[in-house]
Amino acid sequence: MFVPRSVAAHRQAVVELLTGVFAGKGNITVPLLEALGKALAVDVYAPISLPPFANSQMDGFAVRSAEIPDAGAELRVAEPVPAGAAPAALMPGFAAPIMTGAMIPEGADAVVPIEKATPNTFPDPSMGESVVELPPVAPGTYVRDSGSDIRKGTLALAAGTRMGPAQLGLLAALGLTTVDVREPWRVLLVTTGDEVVEPGEELTDGRIFDSNGTLLEASMRQAGLEVIRTGISDDDPSKLLALLRRFAAPAEESVDIIVTTGGVSKGAYEVVRQAMANQQVDFLPVAMQPGGPQGLGTFEGVPFLGFPGNPVSCLVSFEMFLRPALSHVVGIPAPRPLLRARLAETLASPQGKHQIRRGTVGVDGTVRMEGGAGSHLVHALARANALVQIPGDVTELAEGDEVEVWML
Repeated sequence: MFVPRSVAAHRQAVVELLTGVFAGKGNITVPLLEALGKALAVDVYAPISLPPFANSQMDGFAVRSAEIPDAGAELRVAEPVPAGAAPAALMPGFAAPIMTGAMIPEGADAVVPIEKATPNTFPDPSMGESVVELPPVAPGTYVRDSGSDIRKGTLALAAGTRMGPAQLGLLAALGLTTVDVREPWRVLLVTTGDEVVEPGEELTDGRIFDSNGTLLEASMRQAGLEVIRTGISDDDPSKLLALLRRFAAPAEESVDIIVTTGGVSKGAYEVVRQAMANQQVDFLPVAMQPGGPQGLGTFEGVPFLGFPGNPVSCLVSFEMFLRPALSHVVGIPAPRPLLRARLAETLASPQGKHQIRRGTVGVDGTVRMEGGAGSHLVHALARANALVQIPGDVTELAEGDEVEVWML
């Protein structure tokens, strides 16, 4: 008989199982926007400096700061410098009208904002030569130096970085159109059970619609996995074995991970346990509620995770084990944000079991429970925005007590 494994120990076992998958995966080159949410495969070094040239931070006048004494100076107005132009060098005794983002002319080392000029408007070039009175300015004022953001040849993004809008924007600013990301992992997701039918089919007495497939596939896609679904497997172990072997063999259809839901407890018709009788898979209790029964190992060399069949149990299993293991091994998805929140009600939890309740965290920093502890409460799960973590050594919590919550 297995002594219940701790949540932390089981999560570490999943990390160790998936580490072998990571070692065997390659990289792919994709357009920038297709990299959103994926992990960068290699270090990226800046092919150019940003900014690529010194430019103005303000609308104003580009000047030679040494030509303006403490009392100010009157300078002749040179040709204006619009953004996108390559300006002529600034001649001594001149100030060049310059727009925000425009290239600083050679010879200029500062910009005086238009608001500080007299007159405080740009002159009309069609009116002929004009002059402007400007106050003193320190060298470098309102000048964005070349490379002040990042210099050519320096590390822009490290391998493993999760690619979000800001990271993709940086690569675009560097002129890149593609990026190397880690090849997505393929997971076979199999729902089991004679009692389960696909949504849209006829619902006869004693049967239920499959929500697990949708719950887990959506979660897996959100986590960056490529999901393969083959429909529902009934309670015939030989049929389940044939299905799994089709995707475990080295072939075009082969997958990196197999995940099943249902059939992992100790009942008489636990199809997953029966099918795995000759495989290197352990079925063991984890000291967690819901989601205690778990399967973990390899099916003909392919990492295998067997989740319980109740909807909340299978989702909690994914959130507590597979998702954080992927974050640890692959770098994506980002870990769930962890917060501390105050309970809006009293709670009781079973001794020795890490309980995960579904809750809603409000703007006032309190969390109220959604539904009870039951693993079938899908409606309550849909209302929740957080998983409330209650450690196994805690049995009673009062209103106002702080708890850890994982934001969904």
